[in-house]
Amino acid sequence: MKLQLALDRLTRDECFHLLQETAPYVDWVEVGTGVIKEYGMTIVREIKQQYPEKIIVADMKTCDAGKHEAIQAFEAGADITTVMAFSADKTIKDTLEVAKQYGKQIMIDLLGVTDQNRLADLQQLGANLVSLHFGKDMQQEGSIGAGQLELLNGFTKFEVAVAGGIDAKSLPGVLEINPDTVIVGSAITKAANPAEAAATLKGLMNR
Repeated sequence: MKLQLALDRLTRDECFHLLQETAPYVDWVEVGTGVIKEYGMTIVREIKQQYPEKIIVADMKTCDAGKHEAIQAFEAGADITTVMAFSADKTIKDTLEVAKQYGKQIMIDLLGVTDQNRLADLQQLGANLVSLHFGKDMQQEGSIGAGQLELLNGFTKFEVAVAGGIDAKSLPGVLEINPDTVIVGSAITKAANPAEAAATLKGLMNR
C-alpha cells in the first residue's frame, strides 16, 4: 500500500522543505492543483528532477482539452496526471491514449460521482486508476465515511486511491476497503513534525 503526499496550498519553498523531511516515508508525491496554478509545470519538473525515484502525480484536474494537458504534465516529468470523472468521454479517452504513448498513467478523480453507472462507463473507456475523492469543501461538513467508500463496491479491477482529510484517526476506517494508495495532505503538511506524522501514517498502513 502506497502513501501519497499531497502538496497543496503551499509555497514552492514549503513544498521542497516538506519533501526533504518526509521523502523516506512517502511513495508518491502529488503536486496539488493550487501549487500548479501558482507555479505551473516548472515545479512539477523541479520536483521530478530532485526526486527522480518518486512517482510524481500532477493534480491537473483536467476536464477539457485532455490531450494537450496530459502532454503538458508528462513532458514536465509527471508519471500520473488527474482527469475529472465528469469530463466528456472523449476527453478521458484522449488522456488515456496520451498516457499509453508516454508509458504513464491517468488517475480519474471521482469527486462528485455518486452513480456507479459512471464507474462502469470509465471501466469501458479503459480507465484502471481512480481516486475516491472527498473534497476540501465537503470536508467542512464531516470526514470521509462509509457512504463514499461504498461507491466502488463491485469494481474490483480498479486500482484505487483514497483522499479526503485522512489522518491517523480516520485512516483505520479507510484501510478497511484496502485501497492501493492513501492520499494525505494537511495531516502531514500542517503537522508540527511532518516527518513523524508521515512515519506514523506509513506505519499504520504497513500493519
